[in-house]
Amino acid sequence: MAHVLIMPRQGNTVESCIIQEWKVKEGDAVTADTTLCVVETDKATFEIPAGADGQVLKILCSGGDDVPVLQPIAVIGAAGEDWRAVVPAGDRPAAGEGTASAGAGTADTAGTAIAAAAATPAVSPASAAGTGLSPRARNLAVREGLDPADIAGSGPGGRVIERDVRAALAGRPALTAAARSALGASPAGAADIAGSGIGGRVTVADLDRSRTGGSAAGVFSGGPEGEGKVTETPVKGVRKLIADRMLASLTESAQFTLNAGAPAARLQELRKRFKAGGNPPSGGLDLGVGKITVNDLILYAVSRVLPAYPYMNAHKTGDTLKTYERIHLGMAVDTPRGLMVPVIRNADLLSLRRISLEAKRLAAACQDGSVKPGELSGSTFTVSNLGSFGITGFTPVLNAPEVAILGVCGIELKPAEENGGFAFVPHIGFSLTINHQVVDGAPAARFLSALCGAVADIDLLLAAN
Repeated sequence: MAHVLIMPRQGNTVESCIIQEWKVKEGDAVTADTTLCVVETDKATFEIPAGADGQVLKILCSGGDDVPVLQPIAVIGAAGEDWRAVVPAGDRPAAGEGTASAGAGTADTAGTAIAAAAATPAVSPASAAGTGLSPRARNLAVREGLDPADIAGSGPGGRVIERDVRAALAGRPALTAAARSALGASPAGAADIAGSGIGGRVTVADLDRSRTGGSAAGVFSGGPEGEGKVTETPVKGVRKLIADRMLASLTESAQFTLNAGAPAARLQELRKRFKAGGNPPSGGLDLGVGKITVNDLILYAVSRVLPAYPYMNAHKTGDTLKTYERIHLGMAVDTPRGLMVPVIRNADLLSLRRISLEAKRLAAACQDGSVKPGELSGSTFTVSNLGSFGITGFTPVLNAPEVAILGVCGIELKPAEENGGFAFVPHIGFSLTINHQVVDGAPAARFLSALCGAVADIDLLLAAN
């Protein structure tokens, strides 16, 4: 019996995955370990194996599709086997939908669909409205603000399918968001209007000029002068999810940032000694501390100070505040795919060396895409370090539902009193953002003050633990 490959659930919080590309096409012979496609979530990229030996009978989704977890995406079976026998009717693509090409992206799919629609006799919009829409066509039409009743269907019995919607989109002029809103569900009404916006987009002023027969003041024909090349990149995948989460974090919590600094002379001296310890003289003992960084020392200090301030190691979910005993440190990692926050679990129980090793392992996994979903969730407090870029202060955004996040800034020289005079002493800056709904300024200041003291005397902190 044929094997139905479903979109796997990549972690408890993942509801859908975007298919980046297909590595096979329909008719290809595969083994259980053959990679069929590459998918991405808001956290990482994963390869999906076939799961069975046989032939690719059907690919049910296109490259670029955002597919809900547990939905069928392909069928593997014996040559000539009927794939329809194992896929529920509601999960089958309508005639012409889906893709059989390896690595087909949304642009290629749209182009193929438009060509196919042009070659297929179309029925009237009224007929299409009577026979209904495929689910994918309906979702795309809703997202793009198209009225399905205005779209001619080319599917079985005149059904409107995805390629019909894409064909309608291809004939629609580029609109600004405000112009699209003004036109409502009938953007085709701007088909004959020349756009004066960036990239030739039709603006609200263009719509007004068209309706009145006049010209809009201050509008340059053909776009802004000196515009040059304009590149449009869809905000989707990880970037879109990061954008949505950051906006939700700011709109759902009362964020408040405190800034402070700590003397960093001992921090720098300790780092220098660790580096030397990783390159012992001939016959010397290698203590395995040569790769410990300033960031590792900060993570260690945070893990030792937080237990004394449990209100900082907490989650706010609705009207409930959850305070955690163990310290699960999230650390912001910049990757080619966007920001990721892997978690060092039970950091308060780990030695400095263990924290350093785990931080490097997780950062490398984020960079190469091998990080696991479970390693990207469950943090109780997050540290974001921009010090290497010379940043002297910033406002980190809460990693909801956490109630606090620490921003680590660069080390800079500041004047300080010394031996009856003044001297320039290195200081490291910290920016602490809290959710003021549950943490007040004074308690947060006490935690930040204690952390600064621990960093200033980092050698004593290590000796005491």
